[in-house]
Amino acid sequence: MSSIPTPRLPEFRLESYFSRWEFAARHHLTASDAATLTVGELLALGDDHDRAAFEALPLGYTPTWGTPELRVAVASTYETLEPDDVLAFAGAEEALYWVLQLFAGPGDHVVVTVPNYQALESLPLAAGAQVTGVRLDPAAGWALDVDAVRAALRPDTRLVGVNFPNNPTGAVPDLATWDELVRLCDERGVRLFADEVYRGLERDPARRLPQAADCSPSAISLNVVSKAYGLPGLRVGWIACRDRSVLRALERHKHYTSICNAGPSEFLARVALGAREAIWARNRGIVAENVPLLDAFFAQHAELFEWAPPDGGCVAFPRYLGADGVEAFCRGAVEEEGVLLLPASLYTSSLADVPADRFRIGVGRRDPGPGLAALGRRLTRPQ
Repeated sequence: MSSIPTPRLPEFRLESYFSRWEFAARHHLTASDAATLTVGELLALGDDHDRAAFEALPLGYTPTWGTPELRVAVASTYETLEPDDVLAFAGAEEALYWVLQLFAGPGDHVVVTVPNYQALESLPLAAGAQVTGVRLDPAAGWALDVDAVRAALRPDTRLVGVNFPNNPTGAVPDLATWDELVRLCDERGVRLFADEVYRGLERDPARRLPQAADCSPSAISLNVVSKAYGLPGLRVGWIACRDRSVLRALERHKHYTSICNAGPSEFLARVALGAREAIWARNRGIVAENVPLLDAFFAQHAELFEWAPPDGGCVAFPRYLGADGVEAFCRGAVEEEGVLLLPASLYTSSLADVPADRFRIGVGRRDPGPGLAALGRRLTRPQ
């Protein structure tokens, strides 16, 4: 019998941790998505034609690019894009994977922000690219330093990858900083790749940034209905870019993975996009209800935590000050009280320092009260 081959990619620490605990823990206090809707609730946001058409939907293959109706709906969420500027994918991860395969290989250089979703740095490193991390500054509210990005750029830099609102910190740069980053990439001939999956969940809608694909003809925007829309079960994401040669190359790659999305998922995603303002308002309302509960919890245990709610999205990255350390704290929370949190070790980067005393907590699911009460019992129990 042949030996088991060595994996070509490093372990995805966060997803491995979720594989162990996400559906075993009683209290999922670290969810990265907003509270979901049922199929019935989502269809109720459409019209009578949508409800009748969904029941009559044939269960055949869909176009690799995405159905025309979905691409029209996606394009309508941008200021300058047309349906032909959109390519659908099976969730955000497939899209992210192929963008990085296309732009990050031997001889290429990539710049990414840290902390990040691990795939943003692990995939280009595994592909043989040189990767430089630009650290978001925790002392300045996880601010992006565009001068640090400028200093990291090299003649062989092909891509600058960012994620705002940021996972896990919830940070959103101000508009002047964002505009400066876009201009820098355009001036240096470097493509900006922006993961915008939390856009729409800014606590102050005035902080919402314009999308990268609207800001630059070469920039690539990544989005999905999983996070701000709270519909991860649909597994529908997309890349938006006005450079259609990029989309054509990505479509060729997609033939090797999903080929196409599920028809019912694309149909329901189209309904959600049409009702996006109502869905975003609902989900921002849930965040707004939850933040005071977390404010009160962390204030009650002020000696153990440094807490700030997210500027956008539905996750935050507070600091744990207990003597036992954040890893033991999170392990005890899930093993003893069934409360799932993500410790800082899951966000460790080989590119830049990530504070080792942080953990991710979610603010987008309904009724965190029981989970916070269980976490409080863990904190007050004699060790």
